[in-house]
Amino acid sequence: MSAGVRSFAIATRGPACHEITRDIAGWLHEIGAGDGVLTVFLRHTSCSLLIQENADPDVQRDLLCWLDRLAPSADDPRMRWLTHRAEGPDDMPAHLKAAMLPVSLSIPVTGGAMSLGTWQGIFLVEHRRAPHRRMIVAAFQPL
Repeated sequence: MSAGVRSFAIATRGPACHEITRDIAGWLHEIGAGDGVLTVFLRHTSCSLLIQENADPDVQRDLLCWLDRLAPSADDPRMRWLTHRAEGPDDMPAHLKAAMLPVSLSIPVTGGAMSLGTWQGIFLVEHRRAPHRRMIVAAFQPL
């Protein structure tokens, strides 16, 4: 059983749910993970991490639409109260969305595999419109 830390770079091109489950599972296999705890941490304030259904892409689409209803672009008249607009009309709404969703996850690992449910996957949820290079840090701690 081996402990380890690894960074993952994820290229995004606008609002979307990017599944990263396979990347992380592959890394756990590479380090010979046994039983332990995986921590996944996102190093940004305008995107999020989420464990969500990975079988039906409608789930991700509906999630993104729901987030847009909660925090529409600053161009929307309902959002005229926003003062942080220096980085564009999608920036502050992205921070609001990231404040509602997690930026870190703790996942039990059993026998080297994440103990996710049948339909669960790990997603980076991009909230910004422009392309970004997002950095995720994963750490495995054996028990």
